Amino acid sequence: MVTLGTIFDLLQDERRRYALYYLYEQDGPVAVTELVKTVDDWETDQTRNDQHERFDKIAVDLRHTHLPKSAEVEFLQYDQNQGIVQVSGTPTEFDAIITIARLIEQPEK
Repeated sequence: MVTLGTIFDLLQDERRRYALYYLYEQDGPVAVTELVKTVDDWETDQTRNDQHERFDKIAVDLRHTHLPKSAEVEFLQYDQNQGIVQVSGTPTEFDAIITIARLIEQPEK
């Protein structure tokens, strides 16, 4: 069973929230590169010139910090070797909180 403290800890970081929002909306596994692109799109102004460098920083941050931390909960599976991640079997507490947080924050799709 996941505690509210754990859920709030997961949602504390903006980049991790964006990743969880996207993963929560998907029906199956997602390639980490697809996740990185989505988070990059939500975080930044696409007119900037440092797109490749920014993408690489987000990829490193997600792969080495946010996805391993998120995978500590039983409803997020991260296969580092295959480069895929998925959310499944979320508890109702998580469903409620992430839905409300997503509505409040509304990153662009």
